[in-house]
Amino acid sequence: MDAERERLGQSAAPDAPWRRWGPYLSERQWGTVREDYSVNGDAWNYFPHDHARSRAYRWGEDGLGGVSDDKQRLCLSMALWNGRDPILKERPFGLTNGEGNHGEDVKEYYFYLDSTPTHSYLRYLYKYPQAPFPYDTLVTTSAARDAHAFEFELLETGVFDEGRYFDVFAEYAKASPDDLLMLITVANRGPEAATLHVLPTLWFRNTWSWGTGSAKPALRAAEPGVIQADHPELGTYRLYCEADAPLLFTENETNHERLFGGRNAGPYVKDGIDRHVVHGDSGAVNPQRTGTKAAVHHTLTVPAGGEVTVRVRLAAGDVGPDPLGPGFEEVLRRRRAESDAFYAALTPPDTGQDEAMVLRQALSGLLWSKQYYYFDVETWLAEHGADPWTRTGQRNHAWFDMTADDVLVMPDKWEYPWFAAWDLAFHAVALSVVDLDLAKHQIEVLLGERYLHAGGQVPAYEWNFGDVNPPVQAWAARFVNSLDRRLDGHSDLDFIERVFQKLLVNFTWWVNRKDPEGRNVFQGGFLGLDNIGVFDRSASLPTGGSLDQADGTAWMAFYTQTMLQMAAELSDRAPAYEDLAVRFAQAFLRISASTDRVGDLKEEMWDEADGFFYDVLRLPNGEAMRLKVRSLVGLLPLCATTVFTPRADESEARLYNRVRAFASRHPDLAGGMSAAERPGVAGRRMLSLLDERKLRRLLARMLDEDEFLGPYGIRSLSRHHAEHPYTFTVEGREYKVAYLPAESDSRMFGGNSNWRGPVWFPTNVLLIRALLHLYAFYGDDFTVECPTGSGNRMTLFEVSKEISDRLVRTFLRGQDGRRPVYGGQRVFQEDPHWRDLIQFHEYFHGDDGAGLGAAHQTGWTALVAVLMIVYGRLSATDF
Repeated sequence: MDAERERLGQSAAPDAPWRRWGPYLSERQWGTVREDYSVNGDAWNYFPHDHARSRAYRWGEDGLGGVSDDKQRLCLSMALWNGRDPILKERPFGLTNGEGNHGEDVKEYYFYLDSTPTHSYLRYLYKYPQAPFPYDTLVTTSAARDAHAFEFELLETGVFDEGRYFDVFAEYAKASPDDLLMLITVANRGPEAATLHVLPTLWFRNTWSWGTGSAKPALRAAEPGVIQADHPELGTYRLYCEADAPLLFTENETNHERLFGGRNAGPYVKDGIDRHVVHGDSGAVNPQRTGTKAAVHHTLTVPAGGEVTVRVRLAAGDVGPDPLGPGFEEVLRRRRAESDAFYAALTPPDTGQDEAMVLRQALSGLLWSKQYYYFDVETWLAEHGADPWTRTGQRNHAWFDMTADDVLVMPDKWEYPWFAAWDLAFHAVALSVVDLDLAKHQIEVLLGERYLHAGGQVPAYEWNFGDVNPPVQAWAARFVNSLDRRLDGHSDLDFIERVFQKLLVNFTWWVNRKDPEGRNVFQGGFLGLDNIGVFDRSASLPTGGSLDQADGTAWMAFYTQTMLQMAAELSDRAPAYEDLAVRFAQAFLRISASTDRVGDLKEEMWDEADGFFYDVLRLPNGEAMRLKVRSLVGLLPLCATTVFTPRADESEARLYNRVRAFASRHPDLAGGMSAAERPGVAGRRMLSLLDERKLRRLLARMLDEDEFLGPYGIRSLSRHHAEHPYTFTVEGREYKVAYLPAESDSRMFGGNSNWRGPVWFPTNVLLIRALLHLYAFYGDDFTVECPTGSGNRMTLFEVSKEISDRLVRTFLRGQDGRRPVYGGQRVFQEDPHWRDLIQFHEYFHGDDGAGLGAAHQTGWTALVAVLMIVYGRLSATDF
């Protein structure tokens, strides 16, 4: 077993010593709901980027490639200044939702190059221009572009021309759980020598300014080259640095004078180091060299093509007489080698060098996406003048009993620096291949008493905890447990039982709140798919009436199948679970029947003529009509497919007979039993919303390259709608859905994502999962054309691998030497200092695979690593 695996074995608990320090800083705390104390809920403008350097945060901290302890009490990061910018570079810059023509967007280039699961080793890269950073140009040029234009990117400003920039690498290595080494390497890629100010920065999160009675911690210069940090909970740490570098001290407190024309609590405030270094204000830092924020000021002249390094070391205990000496480099060397060994063991044996690099950066980005997320909603509401007993219009008022205080994997620590319920489930699936214990924790934490609403709802995200995300937590738990069983040979039934018990409450919430008429048809709102529908599905319909959602109903069918699996497995532990398994089987049969009852009825989701599922609009006058948009909404019923492997015991036979007896008493529900009645390969049983006839018809559309099957995965909207947009007119207003392979052309849901054409990894992975289950049932005798019309026949395993291969190719260098993910960006395609740096975007162009949306969505897009590992180690003979 390699050294990192041994550390993981000692670190099952989320608060284990080796997990205490990690990349838990956000990359954007400003502009978040937590920091919003405005009257109108305008989080972006209440706390803008311009305030971030001067204003203390209430709920968290941010930084540039930084780390903190697991409660974010003490933070270590780096600040940079090129001698030309108007401010220190302490955090990434980006546009607000209102400033960007496609919503919020970070305007920096940084990359997560390496991370072990315990963060015994971390490596990060930030690219910093030597020219003045074009803050104003980015804002004004973006403002001049409308939603039909591409986003204006930093490379387009010319600040990286001729290589006039610094590559700033930050490496962290732990000598022990509380001994953290930081090596900053500055490489000058330009043709001339250039100066860069590098400031390793240590500070405490401000916990003392909010009237809570928290004791104020302290930093002080203890001796030459040493900053001592004393914290009432964390204890004492020392930051060791080079003795000749000046130490600068200030307070992590708001500069009221600059921001609001008010009086400061003292002479030293949060932006004191910025004012000293950039503006020459010697009075802005404390000459007594004490405070709550401190920096080590290095002024480096880096030769053209050369490199210069800076070393610091943060430790709780004794590190010997020479903390930055030869032992420093030896720790770094050893941890780098251990990271190499860890990923070498994880990577399938026949994986090519380029694929292995993509896999490693994907999982490293996932691990870098951890963030300490703190939000005591009751306190926050009280600070807004709201209380639990008075109904107000205050955001998240119904969630007063929620308290978040955990390290969670964020979707993107700049664009989405807050958890999202369904994102986190996919994060857990990706995490399971690299850190199984953390994957389990991420699933359980949102189902715990500090998060789960008393009514059973899982919180969606901080902008509206009461919104609705797809219920994929059960599937994620099953996936993680199946991997655990494959690795250790046993099922973690304690984990499954804990999750199942909590999901029972959530399932009941879904049934009571999202199927209000008891028709087994679900109206879940936008369900994570933002602008995919004709209308905003989270708002009142312009027609009146209601919308029966094919995807909402499919999600619930999938949910019942997974809960049935869990209950059946748990019935060996307690017979009462068998009764619950029967109830979930009955629920599935009812949902299945609701999608396609006997006869061709307009009020059903399945359209016999088209061979496709559609949402059904129910008008106030009782009429019903299908909204014939061919989108993922109609493909997701395929995901509600689950194979049950026979166990050949009495409990299984008894369960099957009870479900069969129920179906025989209700012949109108028997359609959902068609596959279950017929044993498949190896005696397997299957529950699915699609019988074989529907399956073939739906796959014919999905695998058609003129519809859903793109060069780099399954599109979210059929390409058919490029020339044939779907239109619907209400009271003279036309609603249109057209194929948009790139960015959205509307501001629906902020305009920063698009489900009308691009490829999205999470839904593709669920479709691949369904195909594997179908293959496990039907075997090699069931083949389809892939692509449709090509004459090429494939088994469903081969189809699943074909889709996986297309997804993976998004990131790989092709025969032309280009990576599809980077589209037409020449620097990323050709420059040796850029071409192997991978960004794992939120979604991808439906035709050419170019990355779109959030640039660091290495939460769910890290699923590419899962695909590479699964298909690198799995073949059809394993079924």
